[in-house]
Amino acid sequence: MIDIENGTEFEIEISILENITKALTNKDIELIVVKNDEIQELNKEYRNIDKPTDVLSFPMDLEISNMPLLGSIVISTDFVEEKAKEYNHSFNEEFTLLFIHGLLHLLGFDHEIDNGEHRIKEEELIKKFNLPDSLIVRNS
Repeated sequence: MIDIENGTEFEIEISILENITKALTNKDIELIVVKNDEIQELNKEYRNIDKPTDVLSFPMDLEISNMPLLGSIVISTDFVEEKAKEYNHSFNEEFTLLFIHGLLHLLGFDHEIDNGEHRIKEEELIKKFNLPDSLIVRNS
C-alpha cells in the first residue's frame, strides 16, 4: 500500500505506482509530494546539500523495525514538470520514473556505487509496466 501525502495541486495517478510497488515488495511505502522549497529543506537537512533535487528516499532501518513500512519517497513536482517538458513526457510518466528510482533506492539499489544495476532494473520496470521507451532516454 502507498500512503500518499500530497502538498501540491497535482493529482497523482496512484494505481500504476501501487502495481509497481506490489511487483517488488510487500512492504508499505510513504509517498510525499512537495515543491522545490520543501525538498530543498530536506536535502539540506539530511544530505547537507542546499539545493532542490528531484527525488529523495528514506529507507526504514529494517534491523530495528518490524513495521510493514519500507520507507519514504519524496518527489518534487517542480522537477517533474521541468523534466517532463524537457524530455517530452507526460507529468505522470516522469513522476512514475522518479517513483521507480526512489523505490529502488529503498530496496537497496544505489546508482552512485553500483555497476549499473540500478539503471538496468529501472529499464526492466519501464518495459514491464509498458511505460514509454522515451523514459529510458530520460534515465540515460
